Amino acid sequence: MKRTRRTFVKNVTQASAIVGLGGISSSFTAKSYSRIPGANDRIHMAMIGTNSRGEALSAIFAKQPNTEVIFICDVEEKARQKGINSVIKTGATAPTGVNDFRSILSNKDVDAVYIATPDHWHAPATIICASAGKHVYVEKPLSHNPREGELAIAAARKYDRVVQMGAQRRSWSLLTEGINALHEGAIGKIHLVKCWYTNNRKPIGIGKETTVMPGLDYDLWQGPAPRRPYKDNLIHYNWHWFWNWGTGEALNNGTHEIDVARWGLGADFPTAVSSNGGRYYYQDDWETPDTQLITFQTKDTTILWEGRSCSNLKVQGTDRGILFYGEKGNLQTGHNGYTIFDDKGIILKDVKSNAVIDGRNAASPNEGLDAVHVANFLESIRLSKRPNADVEIGFRSTLWVQLGNISQRVGRQIGIDQSNGHILNDKDAMKLWGREYEKGWEPKV
Repeated sequence: MKRTRRTFVKNVTQASAIVGLGGISSSFTAKSYSRIPGANDRIHMAMIGTNSRGEALSAIFAKQPNTEVIFICDVEEKARQKGINSVIKTGATAPTGVNDFRSILSNKDVDAVYIATPDHWHAPATIICASAGKHVYVEKPLSHNPREGELAIAAARKYDRVVQMGAQRRSWSLLTEGINALHEGAIGKIHLVKCWYTNNRKPIGIGKETTVMPGLDYDLWQGPAPRRPYKDNLIHYNWHWFWNWGTGEALNNGTHEIDVARWGLGADFPTAVSSNGGRYYYQDDWETPDTQLITFQTKDTTILWEGRSCSNLKVQGTDRGILFYGEKGNLQTGHNGYTIFDDKGIILKDVKSNAVIDGRNAASPNEGLDAVHVANFLESIRLSKRPNADVEIGFRSTLWVQLGNISQRVGRQIGIDQSNGHILNDKDAMKLWGREYEKGWEPKV
């Protein structure tokens, strides 16, 4: 089957070689990417990371009008096949499976990429792909650490690429209606926002160093992260709870709730952040907190995030959510809908969606609601506009919970510079703004 190349990328000079993690050796500049007619042409996608979330989104992308998934990239053979099968089941042409996503970036047919790798690869892969001239949809969190998020913004702007973070709630119509109600003063001035996430995760045990599972390129899986021995309790999901690769429940799930809280408040950066918690439930290799309370302070509002990875008792009747407290009442949301209460707790408005949403489903809480965010990404490419969860929005929402983790790790409250979100007067905390990399894998713009 012959694939038609999109008009607006037809004449772009692509990179001739990939140089480590530093990106692409190329002759083009941001100016080379100016939009030209043909914005409704077919968009060709490469999916990067397809074990769980990426498997689900491969099908969603394949179902979008005038869109084709042509590459499935994963460092693990079984995961790669999952992605391929997911696309085939939609009736689309089978994509090509690739181990190393960097090998397809000089292909002029690839217009955009989707990234659902472990967290330590999110920003580095975004930077590499944007510098190769590809638009990027990257799952939350945008980055493993704040410095990477800054570099991701720099890459998106330098190469004039659409970069959308997977904060899909930004594209949900009824939730947007609820946020607009807040902005219009439905509950008056907001003084407190409570966010929560609950689950019932089991222990991960004490890992044993062993032979790498068949079909896995573990060296490439680690990529930019400093090398650690392979253990039998790390892959596929438990890397979330190790600082070398993951970011804990705060970023794994809290990013969503904090993004909505920040959206509702119209807040860029907190003025101060503090965190308390720990690994309380089991004695195992899990490093990040399973119980965490992060407090964010702005000039006029306190924001709380409660994360309980191993205690699934619901809050306000939901497994996850956001509750805004205002001078005239309250607004509760979390999924695609919202409820407004007066100051006595009487329901004034209750807007519900027909969508069945599983807030703990790591693959896809709801296919239809994932699809609207995907559609916004594709529309943004075609119309040359910023997406609903643009890279700068993603950076700020990711940063809030990263600051929570930094406070947790240094054991004290940290003050925040309102001009850029940086940590004030705390050298030890600021050391966690970035990270160490495996030699030769440092991200560069």
